Amino acid sequence: MFQEERMQLIIEHLRKHNRISADDIVSLFDVSRDTARRDLIKLEEQDAIIRTRGGAILPVPPDEHRSYKDRLLHISDEKRAIGKLAAAIVRQGEHIILDSSTTVQTCAENLNGKSCTVITNSIYSAELLSNHTAVEIRLLGGKVDKEQRYVYGTSVIETLSHYYVDKAFIGIGGITMDGFSASEEEGKIKHKMMQAAKQVIVLADHSKFDRRYGYRFADWSLVNMLITDQWPSQEWRTFLAEQQVEILIPEPTIEKEL
Repeated sequence: MFQEERMQLIIEHLRKHNRISADDIVSLFDVSRDTARRDLIKLEEQDAIIRTRGGAILPVPPDEHRSYKDRLLHISDEKRAIGKLAAAIVRQGEHIILDSSTTVQTCAENLNGKSCTVITNSIYSAELLSNHTAVEIRLLGGKVDKEQRYVYGTSVIETLSHYYVDKAFIGIGGITMDGFSASEEEGKIKHKMMQAAKQVIVLADHSKFDRRYGYRFADWSLVNMLITDQWPSQEWRTFLAEQQVEILIPEPTIEKEL
């Protein structure tokens, strides 16, 4: 089987099953791990996939409006590691804001009953944290997006203007040196959340770098820390140092392994 044919079949598998591992490729096509690795590298070079630890997922076009259920399917091991590290820096007694992104949701999953107050517009995170008796939850009120399972609207933004919290954990659709982007509705809320916090922590896996989502909601002047899954390029590291933004990487560092 030619590589081009095999690559097309890999994409078809991803469309049906959402993700594929190197072991899947070896088994499905009776090839070596080196061949599987070369196939994934070439597909990544073509922007056809996003490589993950041990495999790949399909990228989602930035302007595609995905349901919450579909977003959950794209939570990678890298995002879960980011969320776990984010939760680890929450201190007892703090007031924090969690936005409605799936990466930030993984932070909520790892709070493990810490005594803190969580302010959020995420219905899922509020429901999840309701099982932790030590966590006080303040779910922002407003219009409910049933597909995305978050609360939005002018009442959310107005309520946020009255809060002052220790930390805000913000997920993004795209990240460039010009700033951060998301959908317009979510972006306006994220911006207000950032303004309410003493410390702003952005959670973003490597696939979000140098991508724009459509609505720029903030620049780097509002950000104190970036948690990502792998070290960015030297150009990015120099830029972040100039912006006085601290970078945190999960340990051990998540790398692409095949």
